[in-house]
Amino acid sequence: MQHKTDNNKAWWLVLPVFLLVAFSAIIPLMTVVNYSIQDIFDQNTAYFVGSEWYKEILNDSRLHDSLLRQFIYSACVLLIEIPLGILVALTMPSKGVKASLVLIVLAIPLLIPWNVVGTIWQIFGRADIGLLGWFLSNIGVDYNYASNPVDAWVTVLVMDVWHWTSLVALLCYSGLRAIPDVYYQAAKIDRASNWAVFRYIQLPKLKNVLLIGVLLRFMDSFMIYTEPFVLTGGGPGNATTFLSQTLTKMAVGQFDIGPAAAFSIIYFLIILLVCWLFYTSMTAMDKEK
Repeated sequence: MQHKTDNNKAWWLVLPVFLLVAFSAIIPLMTVVNYSIQDIFDQNTAYFVGSEWYKEILNDSRLHDSLLRQFIYSACVLLIEIPLGILVALTMPSKGVKASLVLIVLAIPLLIPWNVVGTIWQIFGRADIGLLGWFLSNIGVDYNYASNPVDAWVTVLVMDVWHWTSLVALLCYSGLRAIPDVYYQAAKIDRASNWAVFRYIQLPKLKNVLLIGVLLRFMDSFMIYTEPFVLTGGGPGNATTFLSQTLTKMAVGQFDIGPAAAFSIIYFLIILLVCWLFYTSMTAMDKEK
């Protein structure tokens, strides 16, 4: 009996990808880790401090406040955009010219750069020249995102919903179109209601798509920076100052390289941990059923 020899030449095809990942991710990450354990005075002067910066950051009230604000914001984003995206996908036409037009319209917000989105809503919400601000002012609503923390928070949240719900809707739409017609035919024979079709056919088939949507929207909302920075600058006060803005102020504004590096590592580990929890819980629920 002859044994088939392994051809390891295929690994050479993977080598360019590995080098690219190492250059774009691993090397910068190791650089940040190196900065996080040193006290840097200038380009040529640095002292090893071990875990000192990590201890300082973990006890920093700025991290605690920004982290709480960030979790509340990301939770609101998921609680609104996931159900809304599913609802939009369910109401979309399945084929024909109408389906193509709806897909084009849904894709438009996703094509707009983040800084432009912030600028659009900055103008849109102004009472003097913005349509939203003008409308709310004329119906007697005291709305001012520049001075009212609640208005600023709601505006940033609605802006994100407008920008990214389309992504969830498109993912769910693709998942719905992948369901074979035989399932719907069987449900029709059994005279199943629309809710029963959604509960027992559509929702189970959308679980993998929803897992991707939840992970993408959580990671993006948890790292949000440009839109609230352009819209409110993190204000009024610190109402819309999220983790990324706190990190930027520390690294660029104050030039605290060591603490900022430790902050970024903790930031990265939090995102990694929560994404792992999301993935583990959703896959575990799928296995139980």
